[in-house]
Amino acid sequence: MTKDLTQLEILTELEPVAEQNLNRHLSMAKDWHPHDYVPWDEGRNFAAMGGVDWEPEQSRLSDVAKAAMITNLLTEDNLPSYHRLIAENFSQDGAWGSWVGRWTAEENRHGIVMRDYLVVTRGVDPVALEQARMIHMTQGVDAPPDWDGFLVNVAYVTFQELATRVSHRNTGKVCEDPIADRMLQRVAADENLHMIFYRNMCGAALDLVPDQAIMALTRVLTSFVMPGAGMPNWRRNSVLMAKHGIYDLRQHLDEVVSPVLKKWNVFERNDFGPRGEQARERLGEFMEKLARDVLKFEEQRDRMLAREAAKGDLQPA
Repeated sequence: MTKDLTQLEILTELEPVAEQNLNRHLSMAKDWHPHDYVPWDEGRNFAAMGGVDWEPEQSRLSDVAKAAMITNLLTEDNLPSYHRLIAENFSQDGAWGSWVGRWTAEENRHGIVMRDYLVVTRGVDPVALEQARMIHMTQGVDAPPDWDGFLVNVAYVTFQELATRVSHRNTGKVCEDPIADRMLQRVAADENLHMIFYRNMCGAALDLVPDQAIMALTRVLTSFVMPGAGMPNWRRNSVLMAKHGIYDLRQHLDEVVSPVLKKWNVFERNDFGPRGEQARERLGEFMEKLARDVLKFEEQRDRMLAREAAKGDLQPA
């Protein structure tokens, strides 16, 4: 039986891989500036500066777009919580520390540009948005209590970054505003590079400590929640986003979970011991259940949308 490695031993063994992937990231990352993505000429003062406060009719965004933009922005706003978790479970030294700092700085731009866009265009109520930010950041990240250690956290952020990329990209489309779409394409491109770093690190961990890594990976996927869980109006907004294709179970399975597991050859590997095989078997059962759940969700959603369409047809003009 192979001896488990400690957290420190894993981080030490993987630091050369972290340095290699950090350098790769820096060579591919594009510098950009949030102010270049905001239509400042649409801005005007609010009442405190002698202007007019926000009213719902000022927004050009649909209810779906508002829910998605608020959810995505509040997720980005909670960056200090994620930084703390990553820093505590990775390292603040060497390549690890350099990565954590760089990742945090890049993620911070996302919150800046999205808030500036929403305030300038009056897309959502800025007072309600600020109240929700205060609540969400005070609560911090809603992570299970046993989600500690490098392996669990690197597995989670791999899937979380990819899920966030999908959500941002689809949010840009439903905004029906080329400025918002361009902005969120830029944000999504960052998230994709972040995902690649974490995916490569998690893949290296699978090679280094297969049993420990697959056990952590299975724990993450079988109890996965989006990073925005727990924020104000989370249930309403996440249901609305799923219902209208911003981020739903089908996307979670086909665009996030399955491609990453395929990249790691999880179900073709032959380097697992008894514990790893048991975890992989559990993961396989979970994937089969997820596929069934996707079909159920789509059937329910289609029926719901059909009912809503029928009601709309019956309403007087």
